[in-house]
Amino acid sequence: MHRAVCPGSFDPVTNGHLDIIERAARLFDEVVIAIGVNPRKSGLFSVDERVEMLRATTSGLANVSVATFTGLLVDFCREREAKAIVKGVRVVDFEYEVQMAQMNHRLTGVETVLLPTSAEYAFLSSSLVKEVASYGGDVSGLLPDDVLRRLTERLRDAR
Repeated sequence: MHRAVCPGSFDPVTNGHLDIIERAARLFDEVVIAIGVNPRKSGLFSVDERVEMLRATTSGLANVSVATFTGLLVDFCREREAKAIVKGVRVVDFEYEVQMAQMNHRLTGVETVLLPTSAEYAFLSSSLVKEVASYGGDVSGLLPDDVLRRLTERLRDAR
């Protein structure tokens, strides 16, 4: 079995994330979406909410599961017996992602598969979506409908 881990903070999950997850699910027997938990950072959504949103938006992908981790991603991969890390990469991220891939490989031998983002999502990030939405900008089409609803409600409640 070829298991891969698709890591991120997913605060919130975007259509760009889902594009990478769906593509990874076609390449590997099993994909574990790994939500990184950093106790020193607070997100707009709790870790439990992010898990819930990802489970809902990937429910149609039989070979995809969602989990959380703290610490080093490579330790999580070792525990899950994952052979690869799958990451979406934009042009601006490439150098950093290659550096991380090389470090992860040196630490544990886990390979990293960098999937270029689809052109329609090349500009997309959770941070940018949150910023635009916080000023009332239209981010529909960039998030799954339920995630958009949750984001709109969360930002409205924060005012």
